[in-house]
Amino acid sequence: MWGPTHGLVKSMLQNARFAFPDVQETCLRRVLVVDDSLVQRRILTLMLRRWGFDVVEAEDAEQGLALCDTFQPDLVISDWMMPGMSGVEFCAAFRATPRTSYGYFILLTSKSEKAAVASGLESGADDFLTKPVNGDELRARINAGARILSMEQELRAKTAVIAETLSELQTIHASIDKDLQQARVLQHSLMPVREAMFGKSRVSVLLQPCGHVGGDLAGMFGTQNGDFGLYSLDVSGHGITSAMMTARVAGYLSPDYPDENLALARSETDFDFLAPKAVAARLNQRMVRQQGVTEYLTLAYAHVSAGSGRVRVAQAGHPPPILLRRTGEVAFIGNGGLPIGLINDAQYEDHVIQLDPGDRLLLYTDGFTEAVLPDGSLLDEAGLMELLQSVPEGASGSAFLDSLYAALKRRTGLGQDFDDDISAALLEYGGA
Repeated sequence: MWGPTHGLVKSMLQNARFAFPDVQETCLRRVLVVDDSLVQRRILTLMLRRWGFDVVEAEDAEQGLALCDTFQPDLVISDWMMPGMSGVEFCAAFRATPRTSYGYFILLTSKSEKAAVASGLESGADDFLTKPVNGDELRARINAGARILSMEQELRAKTAVIAETLSELQTIHASIDKDLQQARVLQHSLMPVREAMFGKSRVSVLLQPCGHVGGDLAGMFGTQNGDFGLYSLDVSGHGITSAMMTARVAGYLSPDYPDENLALARSETDFDFLAPKAVAARLNQRMVRQQGVTEYLTLAYAHVSAGSGRVRVAQAGHPPPILLRRTGEVAFIGNGGLPIGLINDAQYEDHVIQLDPGDRLLLYTDGFTEAVLPDGSLLDEAGLMELLQSVPEGASGSAFLDSLYAALKRRTGLGQDFDDDISAALLEYGGA
């Protein structure tokens, strides 16, 4: 027996006399050799150690599994046919063992049938070597395994970086989300009340941002002589930048600080209302002169003379207000106008209407008319008219606006997230 075996050993070791390329740099260093043949194990072990690998041996699969717990091999070379647990069964058990990294598995076999190879692959084997093992082929197989393990190690490193980055992003997101929730509270504080009475007339407002904060706003303010104003505005874009612009414009139309309100001018005893077209022009001047600001806004603003029921309306690129007569007549007010903040010295018009007790005026943003329906079309003005007709007859004030918003949600689909902010202001004229 020693004669032929000695010749085989001599030949294989001669092939193994050259150092394994880049073995110190590869992530494949620890090798487990499992074979019931002592000679075969020693041949493989001698070659591998000459190539610079750290090698341990096992005479059967059970012993090999026990070594896996402590040795944690990067590569396993196992014979297929062994007493007790076969190499295929050992491979399946090895794959079931918890590991922190991937282990490359090569089966030694004299089998060449496709069914046998398929069985080995299904058990988790990565490669096969035909006995007797050729040194050059073994080195080529190990090189292939080293490349795979290197890619796996690189992937794990990148995954760890991604996981760490994701954790940091989640922390940042939680902080931003907390700030945005507070910003939402602050934005709603710009509308201190949802309803206000001005003599016998009532103004109600609705604000539904599509995110935490938005660029829509609606509000009202009055003076001691009984006159009052209401507005609906929509800053371009969404999110934090639009919300900051909205907060700034809200200061220009503040109900609490009439000296700073662009719609009012101080008189000897009180404040007088400026014409809505003048208010739009003054606001446009402020917006245009802001350096580095690219946002603009649309506005519908109405001044109501409470004693006479005379209303002047300015429309600046905003959807046309809707006049709902007590008699059932409905009409759109205005013919467009330029948005505010685009063109210096833009001019605006006043539209005058006469209200009777029981008449209503609705200002709204394009979040209503541009809401997307299930078929992909937009609600548009005709659809908004249908929604208004669906509001319960006795609904008034904020209940009217809430019913209108609920009807919009039903029309677009329950639970739908709107792509735009939605807001409105409703005037219900009660007479002198």
